[in-house]
Amino acid sequence: MTNSIDTVMIGAGPSALAAAVYTTREDIETVLYEKSVIGGLAAITDMVDNYPGFPDGVEGMKLADQLQKQAERFGAKIEFGEASNLSVDDKGIKTIVIDGQPVQAKTVLIATGSDYNKLGIPGEAELYGRGVHYCATCDGAFYRDKRLVVVGGGNSAVQEAIFLTRFTAHIDLLVRSTIKASDVLQHDLQKFVDEGKITVHLGVSPTEIVAGDDGKVTHVNAKSGDKAVSYETDGVFIFVGLKPNTAFLKDSGIELDEQGLIKTNDHLETSMTGVFASGDVRSGATMQIASAVGEGATAALAIREYLDNAHHVESVPLVG
Repeated sequence: MTNSIDTVMIGAGPSALAAAVYTTREDIETVLYEKSVIGGLAAITDMVDNYPGFPDGVEGMKLADQLQKQAERFGAKIEFGEASNLSVDDKGIKTIVIDGQPVQAKTVLIATGSDYNKLGIPGEAELYGRGVHYCATCDGAFYRDKRLVVVGGGNSAVQEAIFLTRFTAHIDLLVRSTIKASDVLQHDLQKFVDEGKITVHLGVSPTEIVAGDDGKVTHVNAKSGDKAVSYETDGVFIFVGLKPNTAFLKDSGIELDEQGLIKTNDHLETSMTGVFASGDVRSGATMQIASAVGEGATAALAIREYLDNAHHVESVPLVG
């Protein structure tokens, strides 16, 4: 098992960064490949209020930056690149295709996290980045004193709608059924409803995002029961859940569940020996940053054990 990296981590969110802290401290050569933002979705979250050790909360970008610095301090290498395939040979060496180039590793940690679900309605893809957004902390400041539509009724939608009130004149929150956010967030939301900054519309499903002749979003068409409704807006922020980033595993043989999440055993090892998964991409994950960090540490210890066992096998002399 020479001429290959000890461990390659696909993704550089909190789970992989935590794992890298542990592997590098064990002198395990570690390279992380991230296709977009170091820190993952955590990095583009305005405020993380439930991460232990921060009684007043911590900005997502700051938390991600601290995790990155800690991992790099011990020797982790972080590169930008997107994985498109993963395979293993008969000697147990894994090959990951990164931006079209093969990278070989003795072990792999898949910590690719999740991405935002899309509504799949007319105008959504066409107006992405030009009035349609999925990250309030990234793009909210562009809508100072403007009207916005926020779509979704879970924790993310409510949290981001509240964040957007820092900039906007008014927000229409469109919820397909009922608000499913936590009681704490619903309590916070009510304050902004009472102040007239947010109006909640229950039982509303967007059907089209419409732009004017200048290419800018002007309104959102929707259905409320059997009734057609429309909401004037300068922009649309969509938060309707997440989907796992596992499309690149389609032909790998790694077992996924019905949602596309990676199945693992108690040691976070996948159906491919020497390949592990942690964080939001793993079946059974809680979708919490603290849990993802803990899983990263668990996966790192499992990687160390795997490499130790592999080294022992290589070192045993043949008898006969």
